[in-house]
Amino acid sequence: MDPLPRPAAADTTVRTTRAVAVACVLALVALALAWELWLAPTGRRTLALKALPLLLALPGLLRYRLYTCRWLSLLVWLYVAEGLVRAVTEQGPAARLAALEVLLALLLFGACAWQVRWRLRKPAARAA
Repeated sequence: MDPLPRPAAADTTVRTTRAVAVACVLALVALALAWELWLAPTGRRTLALKALPLLLALPGLLRYRLYTCRWLSLLVWLYVAEGLVRAVTEQGPAARLAALEVLLALLLFGACAWQVRWRLRKPAARAA
């Protein structure tokens, strides 16, 4: 028995986009913690708390919750904005970390948006 519930029609696209989204969330959490605690700390280690909303999304992603993909695709733009601002204003390793944050956040948005569109289109196709 599979420990994680799957939607009835968990096809290859849904599984792939979920895997990409989970990988991006885990990478963004690791990046946020490493960035704020060790690699380029700003002096206030409380900025590492920015990883918390991403951790809250992880159980919903693992359970194929469409609602989680929807709100996560909106939340991720905060990480894009932060990464863009820090990529322009900081130099050295912090700028490279910011560019990586932007890349991961955009990839996460793409995976979530693709999954939402795919899963909402399938019932409409079946009804027609």
